[in-house]
Amino acid sequence: MFTSQGPSLRELTVQALSSTEHGYDLLAPKFDHTPFRTPERILDACAEALRPLGPFAAGLDVCCGTGAGVEILRPMCREQVTGVDFSAGMLAAARAAPAAGDGTGDTGPAVHWVRADARALPFTERFDVAVSFGAFGHFLPAERPGLFAQVHRALRPGGLFAFPIGAPQPLTSPWYWGMLGFDLAMRARNALRQPPFVMYYRTFPLPGVRADLERAGFTVRLRPLEEFGRREDGSPRWRLVVARKAAGA
Repeated sequence: MFTSQGPSLRELTVQALSSTEHGYDLLAPKFDHTPFRTPERILDACAEALRPLGPFAAGLDVCCGTGAGVEILRPMCREQVTGVDFSAGMLAAARAAPAAGDGTGDTGPAVHWVRADARALPFTERFDVAVSFGAFGHFLPAERPGLFAQVHRALRPGGLFAFPIGAPQPLTSPWYWGMLGFDLAMRARNALRQPPFVMYYRTFPLPGVRADLERAGFTVRLRPLEEFGRREDGSPRWRLVVARKAAGA
């Protein structure tokens, strides 16, 4: 898709007609050559904003995919970094990446890959920082409170949960209409075919996300990612959400 190394239209169609999990299993070998992967520019900006809040002992990449979040956590974590995803195919691609590490910690923190659903994380107070990139469109709004509660439980007291979030597109932007059209197409697909492929672009607005984080027990701070500029009203185009678990929790 968009490059000779990405998936073909036929492959994307087969993936979209699969379940979310199986679709990503199929997409995994070519995922890093699609627009669905979080751009390096956003990853780098988030790393710059998060780095002063560390270093950390242990980090978690929630819905890690092919491991982009693991890579930004490795320089910040002394002991271990864990990537968790429900797609066996994506985890296989992550393990096969040249920079994935072998889990021994010889050249940095130990790297671990765990297959699990983010809505049922198998961790309790094991991490000092958690990140997630490009995954929240795979969760319906009603699932957010449970997802955030799982991350809260996985963090040690005082731990951080960080992820980027973009400002809403204005009505005059082609991106607004493109995302709206995509979401409507996915809703139609899911109404007509089971199992669903959950992937939406407009179901993660900041006010609702912030409220759900606070209900899960986090204190929320926003750090502007100035590399992406500001909108006409002066608000940042992109922010890093930094949600902290209480030290005594």
